[in-house]
Amino acid sequence: MKLITLTNKGIYCPQGKFYIDPWRPVDMAVITHGHADHARWGMKKYLCHHFTKPILHQRIGTDIQCQSVEYGEIIMVNGVQLSLHPAGHIIGSAQIRLEYKGYITVISGDYKVQNDELSTPFELVKCNEFVTESTFALPIYNWLEVEDLNKKLQNWVLKNRENNKTSVFIGYSLGKAQRIMKAVEGLGKIYVHQSIGKLNEAFETVGIDLPDYTVADFKERPKEMEHEIVIVPPALLDSNIIKKIPDHATAICSGWMQVRGARRWRSADAGFAMSDHADWKGLLETVKATEAEIVHVTHGQTEIFSKYLNEIGVNADVVETLFGEDEEESEKEIIENPES
Repeated sequence: MKLITLTNKGIYCPQGKFYIDPWRPVDMAVITHGHADHARWGMKKYLCHHFTKPILHQRIGTDIQCQSVEYGEIIMVNGVQLSLHPAGHIIGSAQIRLEYKGYITVISGDYKVQNDELSTPFELVKCNEFVTESTFALPIYNWLEVEDLNKKLQNWVLKNRENNKTSVFIGYSLGKAQRIMKAVEGLGKIYVHQSIGKLNEAFETVGIDLPDYTVADFKERPKEMEHEIVIVPPALLDSNIIKKIPDHATAICSGWMQVRGARRWRSADAGFAMSDHADWKGLLETVKATEAEIVHVTHGQTEIFSKYLNEIGVNADVVETLFGEDEEESEKEIIENPES
């Protein structure tokens, strides 16, 4: 039995007549999470987790038709049993579980098996067919424990303060920025770019507590941020906005920093391998634990990961999608500042 197929609009469930994270306008889109490569404008109807709904309103518009559900809540769509399960990627991220006549397919979206203490922890879902991402599907990618990584960020801030420096973190506005805020909570005043501030409101709308922060006024009052903590999206790296901050040191927070920091971000003072995706070990353990009979590999190291899975006895193929241009590659936010 086949529950999903790839079309020029995205991953489609023929029996249910809906798409998962489509990249072109469709009648019904089931959304795994709020990042721009998975949640796009133009759908007649959206279905997502309760926590993702305010993010879609923030990014796409408040006038969209959007139904939201809780994790594990079962709804029937044209005879297909559909439910959302925690993906651990960011707030509201979900794996989409489909069941029809006893056959189960799970579309993972983006996922992280580490518990970052901000997103709902990843939940393993056994299935017949599994769609996995492969962003960091190479053995070189192995993340530090969250507590150990947070300690590195904290030590960097403390060192900067000793040297009369302002700590400027570069992180994606949705997911990464909030993790940075939690990691450095209590070490000083936190200032965030307005794009981060807007998405923080979506967190607060659903009752998720974030550390105290101030939306920064880079144009009028950069002096007040001196020796404090500033968080901005990647689009502002090397911008005049950062250059105005007195005595600043910059740090990139991205999974790529594990191996490519010096080459990709030569202008940064530091790099921290903070990722909202599964590392090599996490990907392998998850794929095996699903016990899926067929695994479809998408966005990332697709050919390498698919080949490796087949070598170790897992039936896998490659599914080419338009996912992947998210927080690990580039900031897709519209930065509403002419100096950015």
